[in-house]
Amino acid sequence: MDNLLLLQPTEALLPEIASYKAAMLAADSSMDGTGLLSRCEPAEWLSITRSLLSEATCLQGWGPATQFVCIREGDGRIVGMIDLRHRFNDYLAEYGGHIGYSVRPDERRKGYAKWMLQNVLSHARALGLDRVLVTCDDDNGGSRRTIEGCGGVFERTTVEPGEGSTLRRYWIDT
Repeated sequence: MDNLLLLQPTEALLPEIASYKAAMLAADSSMDGTGLLSRCEPAEWLSITRSLLSEATCLQGWGPATQFVCIREGDGRIVGMIDLRHRFNDYLAEYGGHIGYSVRPDERRKGYAKWMLQNVLSHARALGLDRVLVTCDDDNGGSRRTIEGCGGVFERTTVEPGEGSTLRRYWIDT
């Protein structure tokens, strides 16, 4: 596998963040693990992700979270994004979990999602989380295999209101 870095986003990465967003939108792909990137410009998104790092500066109704980008060292390309939520609100406790992630459409099936999930677990542990909840759509076999490959233990399914999609809930020890 390529050498990868899991970093918090910076201004220097704004062009690559814009490229990632464009690729995800062009593929009509779910932007899980990217926070509000689908709804705002990269510079605004960066400001929001920074505000989410602290309970004191979080958006109302949101909890603290750490946003990471996964960069391939060889070319500096963002191949994925992963978001670590420090605590639950009601929605996250049932549907969203502690961790959300996505991989750029043309970079899938290369092991990047599993690498990101494995590597974010140490950050979760540093926050004092002994285990994390990760969810995925019931029909997303790739994400299911990623979660299970990282030690995910299936708990149950749940149906997300308004979406109608069935989600699988997994717990992973950190």
